[in-house]
Amino acid sequence: MGHNHQQHHQATDGLVNLFTKANHDLSVVHYKLEREFQQIYPDNANPMKLVSRIKKIQDDVSTLKEQCRELLEAKQDLIDEAQTTLIGNKNLVQRMQASLGIPFTGEDDIAFTNFKQIIEEWRVQVRSRTGDDKHDSDSDDVNKLLFSAIVQSN
Repeated sequence: MGHNHQQHHQATDGLVNLFTKANHDLSVVHYKLEREFQQIYPDNANPMKLVSRIKKIQDDVSTLKEQCRELLEAKQDLIDEAQTTLIGNKNLVQRMQASLGIPFTGEDDIAFTNFKQIIEEWRVQVRSRTGDDKHDSDSDDVNKLLFSAIVQSN
């Protein structure tokens, strides 16, 4: 039995030595690769991590593009609804003024003309950026003008 126990230790020792050597060899390879990467890629850039980050950015850009498209569609819907509402309200106010005998001053026409101009500028921007009637553009200036025209018409 003692002999069998001795063989077991020798086999285990051989296995431990094999793993120790493998661990050492892997450490040497790791060190050499790390040094090579530091020389080739400054700032410890890992090409695989960079590729992964680029893929993630591409996915994010695609998602953002879709969200922007949805936002611009909603913006166009809002503009269309505002236009319909303002035109309806303008006509209603003019009819009420006429029925009450209040003369039309023309002040409302200036605000309404500004509003129509803003709507047309929006449509021109959309067409110029997309090449068609899809609504894939945005402009803070148009938003400000639109808001200004709506406030003036109220």
